[in-house]
Amino acid sequence: MIKQLKIKAQNKDCKIIIENNAIKKYLKSEINKNSKTFIIVDSKISKNISKIVKSSKKIEIIKVNGSEKIKSINYYNKVVSLILKKNIKRSSTIIAIGGGTIGDLSGFVASTILRGVRFVLIPTTLLSQVDSSVGGKNGINFKFGKNLLGTFYQPELVIIDPSILKSLSRRQIMSGYAEILKHSLINDKKFYNWLKKNYKDLLSIKKNKLLYAISKSILIKLKYVKKDEKEKLINSSSRAMLNFGHTFGHAIESLNNYKSNLTHGEAISIGMYLASKISYNLKNITELEFKDVTKHLINTGLLKFKKNLVNDKIFNKIISDKKNLNDKINLILLRKIGSAYYKRGLTINNIKKLIN
Repeated sequence: MIKQLKIKAQNKDCKIIIENNAIKKYLKSEINKNSKTFIIVDSKISKNISKIVKSSKKIEIIKVNGSEKIKSINYYNKVVSLILKKNIKRSSTIIAIGGGTIGDLSGFVASTILRGVRFVLIPTTLLSQVDSSVGGKNGINFKFGKNLLGTFYQPELVIIDPSILKSLSRRQIMSGYAEILKHSLINDKKFYNWLKKNYKDLLSIKKNKLLYAISKSILIKLKYVKKDEKEKLINSSSRAMLNFGHTFGHAIESLNNYKSNLTHGEAISIGMYLASKISYNLKNITELEFKDVTKHLINTGLLKFKKNLVNDKIFNKIISDKKNLNDKINLILLRKIGSAYYKRGLTINNIKKLIN
């Protein structure tokens, strides 16, 4: 099964290839033969990439340890300095190979160095394949919060190769599954029901089912990206719908200092649980739907919720979120399973009552 999709963005088109063994098949052909190619690759898979592409005068391989720590001003300076020393030109290509943090950093570098160079993205975790690889958002963190410095800059090509996921731990696969689940909850009840039946196969990396779930998830994300590339709308077509569960999730991650004892998917799952609870208490979704979502989050092992987790520190973080204004909080909530909406102007007291 091979999927090829196209995004028509404001300034350029982006092609997405979804195919087993795609890295081996397409990577060499993406190296710019007329100018230098800079490959920013996760150290964990750099040996695999070196077997496909050997370093030469035209190819610079930069190894990076992927984590939230690299999404910083200091690391950005380090990578940009290294690339500038190697005489990058406007005709050069930057290829990012790794998880979401490497994609975020590399995309930010590619969009800002020399006012923008050709960018190719090869996500190697399930989380990055179904989420950050699609939509052209790039960024780094700042002391005041996550992704506060960034750009909208589409890669010219995204290569998604599910066969590379074999090297990941089950917990990393689960983290990516959380984003797949999110896409179904905001847009496709049929897909949600399919996930409930097939999630064990997905977590066990059954290739064909995983290819289907990745493709389906990306198609849902593309619906929102195409209508609202720069997240300017404030209706049910807004790209902001993709933030379902992320307001609480990002605050939890930040307070946890992005430690590995809590994955992104686990934090977002707590956020989806809380957003579903608020949706239920606003009488949007039924008790049956709320219990169904909660049960599925528990069954997958994603819901690691502690009673004292929601506290004033969390709310202070949420208030400082770049999407909120004047101490009023905007949340993405469910109208029903498979349909989300933009709830604006909630106060902290509103939310505390709705959660409790």
